[in-house]
Amino acid sequence: MLVSFGALAAEGGALRHAGVDIGDQASLQRGAKLYMNYCSGCHSLKYLRYSRMAEDLGLSEEDVMDNLNFTGAKFGEQIGVAMTTEHGTKWFGKMPPDLSVIARVRGSDWIFSYLTSFYQDESRPLGWNNTVFPNASMPNPLWEMQGLQRPVYGKVDPESGEAPVESLEIAQPGTQDKVQFDQTVRDITAFLEYAGEPAALKRQSIGVWVILFLAFFTFLAWLLKKEYWRDVK
Repeated sequence: MLVSFGALAAEGGALRHAGVDIGDQASLQRGAKLYMNYCSGCHSLKYLRYSRMAEDLGLSEEDVMDNLNFTGAKFGEQIGVAMTTEHGTKWFGKMPPDLSVIARVRGSDWIFSYLTSFYQDESRPLGWNNTVFPNASMPNPLWEMQGLQRPVYGKVDPESGEAPVESLEIAQPGTQDKVQFDQTVRDITAFLEYAGEPAALKRQSIGVWVILFLAFFTFLAWLLKKEYWRDVK
C-alpha cells in the first residue's frame, strides 16, 4: 500500500538503488504474487487487466484466477480492489490511490526505498512512520517479513526542536534477513514498473529484432556499395 500522489511534496530521505530488471520473468511473477497478497487489498491497478498480466508474465488463466484474483473479477477485467471508498476513508482518511502508474510518476528507486524505510512510531495514529515519506498515513504491509525497525535519532535541531532520524535498525527480526527482504521488495518494485508500462516488455523483445534487421540491412548495403564501385578506379 502506497501513499497518495498529491501528498508527495513532504517526502524526504535518500533513495536506494532498486536494481530491478523487468526482463526477469521470474522476478515479475514473484512480484505479482507479493503485490496481490500484500497490496491489492487496498490499491487497484485499473490500467492493467488480469488477462494482459497473464500473457506478459507467462501465467495461465487458471494460475491467475485461482491464485492472484481476490475480487471475483472476470479474467478480462482490470485489477481492482474489494475495499469500498467508504471503508478506505474510514480507515486511512481517504481511499488509497490506484498504483498503475506510480513507477512512472515516482520511479523504481523511490518505491524500493519507501517500502524498506518503515519504522515504528507510537506518535502516529497507525503506529508507523517512514523516512522517505514522513507521516505517511499507512502501516507497513511487509513488517512480518522485514521485522520491526526502530529509528536512530541524531542531534536535536535547535530551530524545530526535533531530532532527525539518521538511520534505522532492526528491533525485532522478521521471517527474512536483509538480503532476502531487499529481493522481496525488488520483485514488487519490478512488478509495479511493469504495470506502469506493460508494452515495455514487448518493446524490448521487438528491439532485438530491429537491431538484427538493421545489422543485416547494413551488411546488404555494404555489399551493394562494393558491387557498384567495383569497376570504378
